[in-house]
Amino acid sequence: MSFVRRFDHVGITVTDLEAALTFFTTLGLEVEGRMFMEGEFVDTVIGFPGSRSEIATLRAPDGGTALELSSFTYPPHGPGSPQAMSTEPGLRNVTFEVDDLDGALARLSQDGYGLVGGVGEYEGVWRMAYVRGPDGIIVSLAERRR
Repeated sequence: MSFVRRFDHVGITVTDLEAALTFFTTLGLEVEGRMFMEGEFVDTVIGFPGSRSEIATLRAPDGGTALELSSFTYPPHGPGSPQAMSTEPGLRNVTFEVDDLDGALARLSQDGYGLVGGVGEYEGVWRMAYVRGPDGIIVSLAERRR
């Protein structure tokens, strides 16, 4: 018996919600909602009394799993590793299928977001690249070739 019913969302904590929203909406995700979170419920779930965050939920045009971005105003942000590589333990990338990999990379490059490595091709079926976004988030962009 599976306890999982469906994949609901992936949550990422960011230091600058506006920068993260700009990055992900540039890729084509749409903001579904935005709000402040605080109170007993969130304090209980995250295990930190008095917490306060602003969250935004985004989705790709096809619907599916949501991306939740959270920026905490309390507690203060701890040090992160914005240069963490995909080989380090933990959530290292979020992947989106794109129609035009080169176009997406060129557009993100205009905003100063660069490749982690290079553009790879897998058996003539996929082209893929990792881009380092706000707060060092690695976003994998994959284009199906056939």
